[in-house]
Amino acid sequence: MSFPVKEISTKPFEGQKPGTSGLRKRVKVFQQEHYTENFVQAIFDSIEPKGATLVIGGDGRYFSPETVQTILRIGSANGVAKFIVGKDSILSTPAASNIIRKYKAYGGILLTASHNPGGPDNDFGIKYNVSNGGPAPENVTNKIYERTKTISTYKVIEAPPVDLSKISEASYGPSNVVIIDSVADYLILLKEIFDFPLIKSFLSSHANDYQVLFDGLHGVTGPYASKILIDTLGLPPSSVQNCIPLPDFGGGHPDPNLTYAHSLVEVVEKNNIAFGAASDGDGDRNMIYGKGAFVTPSDSVAIIAHWADVIPYFKKGGVKGLARSMPTSKAIDLVAQKKGFEYFEVPTGWKFFGNLMDAGRLSICGEESFGTGSDHIREKDGLWAIIAWLNIIAAANAKSPNKLIGIKDLLTSHYEIYGRSYFSRYDYEEVPSEGANAMVAALNDALKNQSLTNTTHTAASTGGKFTVSGLYDFEYKDPIDHSVSSNQGQVITFSDGSRVVFRLSGTGSQGATVRMYVERYVAPDAGAAALNGDTAEGLKGLIEVALEISKLKKFLGRDKPTVIT
Repeated sequence: MSFPVKEISTKPFEGQKPGTSGLRKRVKVFQQEHYTENFVQAIFDSIEPKGATLVIGGDGRYFSPETVQTILRIGSANGVAKFIVGKDSILSTPAASNIIRKYKAYGGILLTASHNPGGPDNDFGIKYNVSNGGPAPENVTNKIYERTKTISTYKVIEAPPVDLSKISEASYGPSNVVIIDSVADYLILLKEIFDFPLIKSFLSSHANDYQVLFDGLHGVTGPYASKILIDTLGLPPSSVQNCIPLPDFGGGHPDPNLTYAHSLVEVVEKNNIAFGAASDGDGDRNMIYGKGAFVTPSDSVAIIAHWADVIPYFKKGGVKGLARSMPTSKAIDLVAQKKGFEYFEVPTGWKFFGNLMDAGRLSICGEESFGTGSDHIREKDGLWAIIAWLNIIAAANAKSPNKLIGIKDLLTSHYEIYGRSYFSRYDYEEVPSEGANAMVAALNDALKNQSLTNTTHTAASTGGKFTVSGLYDFEYKDPIDHSVSSNQGQVITFSDGSRVVFRLSGTGSQGATVRMYVERYVAPDAGAAALNGDTAEGLKGLIEVALEISKLKKFLGRDKPTVIT
């Protein structure tokens, strides 16, 4: 049967510029006639699709099934030989990265806006990943953007829609479409990395005194968590909640932090659950939270790095290096220094880690935005981090027959060895872009004329004094491809080693998001009280000074942040 290729006339849309995380806009923007088709065709015009294998999946958000069909029609018309598609259009971002790598695909198109809300009035996104399984680098995304500005036609084949609800293989025009089990390959991967027998033995022997609860926030990870935690590790069905993926994430905000994952926090505290965890919309983020014990992402990646030798994957292959994004606390640096590992500070964006991984110089890395991962794939991986923690807890308890070791114990012992980096992030979401840009400009002026350097500021509530030792705009020279990334965030350093970082974020679809990161280090010899204090109290004075120096409230017109992490 022949499927003639049709060329449809179109005109460019403004603003189809993909960032590190792809193109994100409101659903209604993508639903405009030709809008999605233009962007998909621009992707195919910017790569070499003829004869290629392409992976398609996403977080199941609203408008995904229709967009999968659009990609199939356009991709087939552009010569794609084979599509590997997640059943029901579902593939977590980490699982998609694994599929691309495992089956040596040319690349993948992921339909996700990550942790942003879904539904007809919320966000949608299209992201292109390259053959290493990671996000497309800037030279590819720039090419896509340039093409969107000149596009005049897109190609389609006219064929019946593919049934995405059944695992199958069929011809589709000149192409082959394989609908796969979304979870199976990912579970195989995790079993190769972690000590599942050790974890299962620990959980079964402590069924009565060590409860686990995973909250999927109605994102993509629900089926993955059920398969791993219940079917494989033998936990009861009550160990998971909100694990049915929904197009609007149940009306919630699928972002695993203390504000938006309150459904987890409330149940953990109410039921005295020892180990709680959550993941986000597309499965690349995670939060670890036990009764009375919240693990910051900065501490989480440092603890995983410290305990890496109990994880079979690292026991066998060793740890090649450690890394963090610039705003993330320096906790992992201290682990690298003590253990003699190479370590890196990179801009926000997982692609920077990917370069180091591909060069064999990085094993474990993390971002303060609840992203943790390793070189097993080229995306951050929420469930990987959660199973890593369970592996570590099982190993710690194997060495402690008389005392049950939990999250709080691991945090305390880590601080005793390395000290503690008190860390918090303030997010000001959907603020006026003019005010955000004016604040950045004011900080740049202070950098230019050095007006803040050596000035001392007193916190109103604590009386603590903070002297500014420097102000710089973070720039990164990639040691692998030698590219330079400038204007990655303004950093104010203080004489006591504290620092504050300001960044404009591009992950939302409306207005601007300003993030303020605050970090204060306490050495291990400071004593238990200083090391185990409340984060808000430990940072109170520094936060007051940061708000005063930046004049943030004046520029943004906000008295309080949208989210505090």
